[in-house]
Amino acid sequence: MSPRYRNGANQAGTVIAIVADVMAFILGLWILMYVLDANRANQLVQFVHDAANWLASWSYDLFTFDKAWARVVAGYGLAAVVYLFVGHAIANRIHRH
Repeated sequence: MSPRYRNGANQAGTVIAIVADVMAFILGLWILMYVLDANRANQLVQFVHDAANWLASWSYDLFTFDKAWARVVAGYGLAAVVYLFVGHAIANRIHRH
């Protein structure tokens, strides 16, 4: 394998890892904002909430805890962990090849 190709693969793996980190950060930030009762009228809070809803659309309301904060932490937290795990697993696989 040529060094030039290998460098491109390393860059691709790095980009995938960074994207996974950003996705998990947005989800974690929404969890923090929700738990701390951030002002939902604030545009930053609205943006983070909308982005987190889109990212966690497959896992939100997966759990049926009685407390709303537990549903938010579990649903959005699961999505964040999955994105981190899968994103970094793919990045590591790319880096090895």
